[in-house]
Amino acid sequence: MYGKILIRCDLEVRTGMHIGGSSAFSAIGAVDSPVVRDPYTGLPIVPGSSLKGKLRTLLARSLCQDIENMPDLSADDARILRLFGSAEPVRRSRLQFADAFLTNAEALSNKGVRVTEVKTENTISRANAQATPRQIERVIAGAVFGVSIVYDVTDPAQVEEDLALLAKGMKLLQLLNERKDKSGIVYCSTRKQVEAVAALLCERGVYMTTDIYKKIEQNKYNIRISELNALKELYQVGYGELFQTDS
Repeated sequence: MYGKILIRCDLEVRTGMHIGGSSAFSAIGAVDSPVVRDPYTGLPIVPGSSLKGKLRTLLARSLCQDIENMPDLSADDARILRLFGSAEPVRRSRLQFADAFLTNAEALSNKGVRVTEVKTENTISRANAQATPRQIERVIAGAVFGVSIVYDVTDPAQVEEDLALLAKGMKLLQLLNERKDKSGIVYCSTRKQVEAVAALLCERGVYMTTDIYKKIEQNKYNIRISELNALKELYQVGYGELFQTDS
């Protein structure tokens, strides 16, 4: 049996998003790092390769159990290899990602806003601490892109597992966007509960570095949310009584 499953969804930008395009022919005074655009309409796009690479990286980190020592692409989990393919050995991908085009450009224009903004920042030289200003173009929050993914059905027995893994990648991407640049504290009353929460995080495919700052006298364990990205999910699976969180 062979078939194809077409998956469509909307990707809504919650914070400024930058996927860089070419600035090889930028005029003097132009933005240093513009976003990638559709050459036909001139509007920003999300390249299918960018979305595919992001999802693969998130899933690989969640499955390898050691984000500080990631395997080579060819050594990824077998489920990831069959979904996203590999070059050595050559293995075709079951997922094909189309470029995602902006779908609400007219609505944004009617509100009198541009679809992109320019963010000014500085890069600091580690050698001499000299600051170099630069400008980065970003797609504004509220922009919506239409995502199209095609899944090739080559083994009907693996369809459910493959799509569940893809859904997990999408959920990880959503959690990252919702908790971007945020931090928090996990409170546990006993060391046993700390170990239970840590074990649960690992079991759910979310791994933390070993550098956990402990306040033994208060029984508080400060874990960076950027390393967890799944506190909300823990509550959903019924383990919320183990701890409380502060954003």
